[in-house]
Amino acid sequence: AGQVVYHSAAAQGRDGSGHEGELDLYAIGEAHRRALLRMEWSLVHQNPRDGLRLGVSAGANIGERLMALGERHYGQLRAAGQDWMGRVELDPRRIDDAPKTFSGGMQQRLQIARTLVTRPNLVFMDEPTGGLDVSVQARLLDMLRTLVRELGLSVILVTHDLAVARLLAHRLMVMRRGQVVESGLTDQILDDPQHAYTQLLVSSVLTP
Repeated sequence: AGQVVYHSAAAQGRDGSGHEGELDLYAIGEAHRRALLRMEWSLVHQNPRDGLRLGVSAGANIGERLMALGERHYGQLRAAGQDWMGRVELDPRRIDDAPKTFSGGMQQRLQIARTLVTRPNLVFMDEPTGGLDVSVQARLLDMLRTLVRELGLSVILVTHDLAVARLLAHRLMVMRRGQVVESGLTDQILDDPQHAYTQLLVSSVLTP
């Protein structure tokens, strides 16, 4: 059986590992995993509508994450919402607008603001540029790379787009049928793939 170990400052070795701050994610319960997702992790969905509450305002979407961590001051919540809308290149004056009035690219930016406002220890990104126009993808990727670097975030990125992997990932794991077939530095793997499946991926091109 495999093991996935997460190093958490708040864990205090509660998984019984004997190592302070280490959690075996296969060993902990579902409630504990949900608490980690709320307190220490965040997730960027491929479809931003899966990561947003469409019936409340943009500001409320961002503020909810802070409220989950105990923030209750309305002025501070609103200021944080405006700040983060600016960071993801959305007009802060639209803080009271509902996400359903935004374009797909704008919704993804709002979801990213909602995800990163709490400065999580670990961010999961599932095809964050999937379904967007090429021009929108380029701007979004540049913004993501800047935010990840400025905030010092750790990110696990799932993507089928090797260009996205090269731009955002320092290390790469290539999986086939649920198994890791090759792993290492991203540039090394993409420039000199060793496994036949990785070689096939790198050499593949889309045809009409």
